[in-house]
Amino acid sequence: MANFSKSNVPQFSVDVYQNEYLPEGGREVNAIVTVTATGGGTVGSAVAAPHLYSPGQGPSAGVAIMVDCSGSMDYPPTKMRNARDATSAAIDTLRDGVHFAVIGGTHVAKEVYPGGGRLAVADATTRDQAKQALRRLSAGGGTAIGTWLRLADRLLSSEDVAIRHGILLTDGRNEHESPQDLKAALDACAGRFTCDARGVGTDWEVKEVTGIASALLGSADIVADPAGLAADFTRMMETAMGKEVADVALRVWTPVDTTIKFVKQVAPTVEELTDRRTEAGPRAGDYPTGSWGDESRDYHVCVEVPSAELGREMLAARVSLVVPQPDGSAQNLGAQGLVRAVWTDDMAASTSINPQVAHYTGQAELAQAIQQGLDLRKAGDIDGATAKLGRAVQLASASGNADTAKLLAKVVDVVDAATGTVRLKAKVAEADEMTLETRSTKTVRVKK
Repeated sequence: MANFSKSNVPQFSVDVYQNEYLPEGGREVNAIVTVTATGGGTVGSAVAAPHLYSPGQGPSAGVAIMVDCSGSMDYPPTKMRNARDATSAAIDTLRDGVHFAVIGGTHVAKEVYPGGGRLAVADATTRDQAKQALRRLSAGGGTAIGTWLRLADRLLSSEDVAIRHGILLTDGRNEHESPQDLKAALDACAGRFTCDARGVGTDWEVKEVTGIASALLGSADIVADPAGLAADFTRMMETAMGKEVADVALRVWTPVDTTIKFVKQVAPTVEELTDRRTEAGPRAGDYPTGSWGDESRDYHVCVEVPSAELGREMLAARVSLVVPQPDGSAQNLGAQGLVRAVWTDDMAASTSINPQVAHYTGQAELAQAIQQGLDLRKAGDIDGATAKLGRAVQLASASGNADTAKLLAKVVDVVDAATGTVRLKAKVAEADEMTLETRSTKTVRVKK
């Protein structure tokens, strides 16, 4: 077993931003918790599983690439060609020693490479063999994404690796299995591997693709033009190769009579975690965050405390980071943040909203306003859609979320961004509407 110096282990830090002052009778405490992992490069899951770590190479990893091979991938034929090229580019990006497999997805899932229910180990030879196998991929058949995910899970669990990751590409709706079947597959795979999902073209269902990524703690995006697939797949694989610690959980402990109202990730995207809690001993719960490389993310924690008299102080929550172990124990990653509550009669102190909390509350509302506005637009409710998308324009403008503001401007004519006065465009390109919906949860960080 390798000997790990401090420099091998990723360093996690936790910072808490809040206004801890509550008025008399006040009970709701809000905090933004910033989690940062640094010191990557040669770091790894040594922290959680030293035996799964190759010195100089980063943690051991397994990657399954799921490529849609349904009949619609032949319309136009460039789509299948671009998907093959993108998968080749992703295979070229694999680190030597990483375990990998390619799955062809239709109404059934087929092992394209290496076959035999196992993973290949990336080197010059296997990369070349995998690319040869890709040339034989052709389009034909239906779409049952749950079967692709279950096969990926079986293959990824065939090796004892620290990081397990999937990349899924689809161009159509999941028409050959019920929504219940897909949900059952996602439930079975959740916590076993992370997965990035991409929709290519404009004939797929946004909520399906974003739902897959959300359930499996990965990213979702649209590649409207199949020519952009290779660059996107390369970026995705580079990010996957940079992951160093898997299965990190945000552990939130609260004192007696304190209830957690919600826990959500608010940057780089809005992701609701409240319902994903698993109990972790008395008054503590773990919220899954997936795999980490060198990166920083923000979480909004809201708790309700028992009211107390003026001048009283209490610890409202303690947030730490852990990697749950197979035997039920947990490896603590050594960083923690404290959320406090202090009751005061100083009105200025108790009524001021912390800028981080205000910013991310706005970003979460922005994501919701876009989704509701687009749903209303599809349902033909022009007034409702105009009001919601107008509010979204106002929030995007006020918070400096320029990327989202640009996407909104393709769906509405902005009369006045500051007041949220907009008109729905009569004609909107399907790709523009789908891009806005797919990226609606992307946030900007508060300007420190």
